[in-house]
Amino acid sequence: QAQLVESGGGLVQAGASLRLSCAASGRTFRFGLGWFRQAPGKEREFVAAIDGSGHFTQYTDSVKGRFTISRDNGKNMVYLQMNSLKPDDTAVYYCAARSSGWGRSGYEYWGQGTQVTVSS
Repeated sequence: QAQLVESGGGLVQAGASLRLSCAASGRTFRFGLGWFRQAPGKEREFVAAIDGSGHFTQYTDSVKGRFTISRDNGKNMVYLQMNSLKPDDTAVYYCAARSSGWGRSGYEYWGQGTQVTVSS
C-alpha cells in the first residue's frame, strides 16, 4: 500500500529555516511530487511541485525565492527547504504524489501532514 510520511515540522521564530522531508513507501513514485499547506480556517493550497526527473519545479508566488523543493529518486524522498519563514507560513504541510504527470493539482496520494508554526 502506497504511503507518504512527512517529518521535520516544528515551532520556529520568524526568519528561521526548516526542512521538511517526505518518505514514500509501498511503491516508487516516478512522477510529480508536491507540497501543499492548510492554515487554520483556510482551504488547502498548493505550495510547490517537482517533476519526475527533478529538473522542473513550480512554486506559489508567496514562497518563491524562500522555499526550495527537491527530490531523491533513489531514496524515494521529497524535501521542502523553507527559509526566511514568516508567520503567514504557519500551517499543516502535506506531501502529495501523482501517478502521472506533474503540476499544481491532480494529486492522488497524500500524507498525514506535519505542523509548521512560525512565531513573530
